[in-house]
Amino acid sequence: MSLGLANRISIARVVLVPFFVAFIVYSRFRIALAIFLVCMASDFIDGYIARTKNQQTRLGSLLDPIADKLLLISGFVSLSFVNDLPSHLSFPPYVPLIIVSRDVLIIIGCMVIYLLKGRIEIRPTRIGKITTFFQMISVVSILVWFPYTRILWAVTVALTLFSGLDYLRIGTRMLNEA
Repeated sequence: MSLGLANRISIARVVLVPFFVAFIVYSRFRIALAIFLVCMASDFIDGYIARTKNQQTRLGSLLDPIADKLLLISGFVSLSFVNDLPSHLSFPPYVPLIIVSRDVLIIIGCMVIYLLKGRIEIRPTRIGKITTFFQMISVVSILVWFPYTRILWAVTVALTLFSGLDYLRIGTRMLNEA
């Protein structure tokens, strides 16, 4: 089995995650931002390549959201432990807790559906995509020391809760299908 370009880009994104975290931990926020922006761009690029070059694969449908989740969860968790940020940029504990909890519940739900049904088709919803975008922008807002970051967090947390409930609804429906 040959890996297409889209899957190679997703794998590269996963490989960049530890470097992103290391630069956050060592308060090298500009380098962390550059890595994060490369990852964000590669997320768009690998999806575009997969669709336009007919490289959509089952591996890619798993790799892409895993790469996104690893990057975002790592970002939120790492940034919640950094002491070098101004107080207005430090996450209240509920922000990473809600974001990580939603993703963990989605992953557990997918595993349960797969174990009970023997298959699962993973398709991001529109609200899920919007939520991921706002989560990414929230991480960027801290790395660039955006002054209105707290407003952005409030929107991100609300979207995260709403999309989590939407995925719960979809998962329940999938379990109830014959």
